[in-house]
Amino acid sequence: MSPDSDDRNALSWFFTGMRGLLSLPALILLTSIVGFSAFALESGLTRAEAVFMSLAIWALPAQVILVGSMAGGANIAACFLAVTLSSIRMMPMVASVVPEMRTRRTPIWLLLILSHFIAITSWVFAITTLRNVPREYRAIYFAGFGVTLTLTGTLVVGVFYDIVSGFPPVVAGILFFLTPVYFNASIWVSAHQPVVKIAFVMGMILGPTLALVTPQFDVLCAGVGGGTVAYLIDRARRKRKRVGQEGRR
Repeated sequence: MSPDSDDRNALSWFFTGMRGLLSLPALILLTSIVGFSAFALESGLTRAEAVFMSLAIWALPAQVILVGSMAGGANIAACFLAVTLSSIRMMPMVASVVPEMRTRRTPIWLLLILSHFIAITSWVFAITTLRNVPREYRAIYFAGFGVTLTLTGTLVVGVFYDIVSGFPPVVAGILFFLTPVYFNASIWVSAHQPVVKIAFVMGMILGPTLALVTPQFDVLCAGVGGGTVAYLIDRARRKRKRVGQEGRR
């Protein structure tokens, strides 16, 4: 049965999206959020501050950057800039997912609200499952997953805020480290274009290298530099392929 021939209603698709909470990406993220709870506690944040941060920012790397900047004594302008630069990476994700959910009758305000819930986990979930959902129900389907995941993650922060104080530091670190491990694996598997994999490899090479050279700007330089180099390599590859095809004609 094709997605367009599915006769389920909007509420049914919302609940189907909610069930995505039991998927491996969501479970890994929720486990990693337990590690963030430990980080927030050790950094001196109150439970209310950690909960509000999770609900308002909803991007684990940005939350870590903000807490780390605050703990390091950075002023509010520097914290704002760091989180903003970190969150710019979400723009291509939003640009790739929102058109897949949009129909002629989808209100702009709904798409703007749903864009808040687009982070790496929800992006991977969307690009791998939206194609199986009728277009008119994709927004409500994604809302079921995104809203449920965000609220559950926020609840995890509130519940585990005190509990993690009894965890050995190595356990909290392992829980927190699960997220980048999964993100790297999922981005590689979901990359359908060679340029994405080239950019991924460049980022893996430049990231650790620049962390030693310019630790304050390593993520920014690795992202911009690696992406630019990947684009140029892929452009040269496509040009070479096009010339070869023309030569065989």
